[in-house]
Amino acid sequence: IIWRNMSYNYDEIIDRNSSEIIRAYTSGGNKTACIKTFGCQQNEADSEKIAGILTSLGFGITDSAEGASLIILNTCAVRAHAEEKVLSLLGGFKAQKRKNPELIIGVVGCMGAISKTVEMLKRDFHYVSFTMGAGVMHKLPEVLSAVIADGARRFLLPNEREKTVEGMPTVRAAQRTAYVSIMYGCNNFCSYCIVPYTRGRERSRESRYIIEECRELILGGAREIMLLGQNVNSYSSDVDFPDLLLKIAELEGDFSIRFMTSHPKDVSDRLISVMSCHGDKIAPIFHLPLQSGSDRILRDMNRRYDRAGFIATAKKIKENIRGVTLTTDVIVGYPGESEEDFLDTLEVLSEVRFDAVYAFLYSARVGTPAASRPDGVAEDVKRERLSRLLQLQDKISQEINRELVGKTLTVSKESCEVDFAGRYRGRTRGAKLVHFSSEALPHSENIKVKITSAEPYFLIGEAVK
Repeated sequence: IIWRNMSYNYDEIIDRNSSEIIRAYTSGGNKTACIKTFGCQQNEADSEKIAGILTSLGFGITDSAEGASLIILNTCAVRAHAEEKVLSLLGGFKAQKRKNPELIIGVVGCMGAISKTVEMLKRDFHYVSFTMGAGVMHKLPEVLSAVIADGARRFLLPNEREKTVEGMPTVRAAQRTAYVSIMYGCNNFCSYCIVPYTRGRERSRESRYIIEECRELILGGAREIMLLGQNVNSYSSDVDFPDLLLKIAELEGDFSIRFMTSHPKDVSDRLISVMSCHGDKIAPIFHLPLQSGSDRILRDMNRRYDRAGFIATAKKIKENIRGVTLTTDVIVGYPGESEEDFLDTLEVLSEVRFDAVYAFLYSARVGTPAASRPDGVAEDVKRERLSRLLQLQDKISQEINRELVGKTLTVSKESCEVDFAGRYRGRTRGAKLVHFSSEALPHSENIKVKITSAEPYFLIGEAVK
């Protein structure tokens, strides 16, 4: 089920009484909030909205938790390691709370949407003031004001039919790249993934709100618009995803469009065609998660495509989008994965030849179908397989990058920093990392760099005068 076009305006739904309570609390001008973000770009975008809400209510935003009046951990629950990092950091705040009993600590995001996790936080971390799920950030003033008013703890789990809220104040972390969420939630229910349970069902924003947001960001100096969603190419509102890309590409200004993440089952010929025909605005970057090259494992994962279909889609992308950087995700050690299944994955990597692979050891998530499987793969086997996969991909990535030696590429000046060797570094439109030497950083917006050597994860070159 996809709930569409069901949105509220933030200014209309925000509780005025809650706002007044918080503004009275911050009226002295000395209340600061520290927001720690874990996980994906969607979480980064959510934190920008949290910062916007808090700033509008009188909080100053600080990077340091030490001395802050409010600490918010915006959490991820995709892998166990992400949760462990949050709990470890949270444990460190116990002494800080003891020193300052007025300190307010909140856990929001994906961990705040899992009832068992919330119960654990309520029981074992008595100094946590409130929790909230990812889909209810617009209710932050309501929850925070209640904590301020009576000191009681609040634990707000999301409602499955939460509406999309437009117009939330946002503090952008970076000027050059702007995150724009076009949809929330997921309907895919891959057997290993907790996201549909933490972020709810798919909810697509109306295109008019997205386009207006992009227009304002471009006028404000954004040079890269990153469209976000758990499955962006299943976006479905008054237009579909290819049409949305077209509408944004028609906006005036010097900018490029990127998006993530795509699901292979929803990659249409029209999407590939739109990217091919509008390469001046749509960056030639495509992230296409494979997860496994074994048809048996893909069926058990509920991925709803097979090996042959995935390879065909990947080849179509590479053949039609000029200079495309194609990347993927792979899960190593999914329950029941045999050596033969793993070799199938290596064969797909060898055939498709991705520019980069983001590989992860399988992490059981309580509440997902795969977590109850009794045939887990031993940790030492998972790590040995991961090592073999990375060795293969390093070889492929370096071979692909060596094909660029001797060529002159355009590197964005705005992404340039200085590396450990004193060279500048920046990225191409295809997001290739380039380290290059130059007597001085050129004044032009885009820098021509001649590639002199290549490594698996970056290129080395010299700026061309």
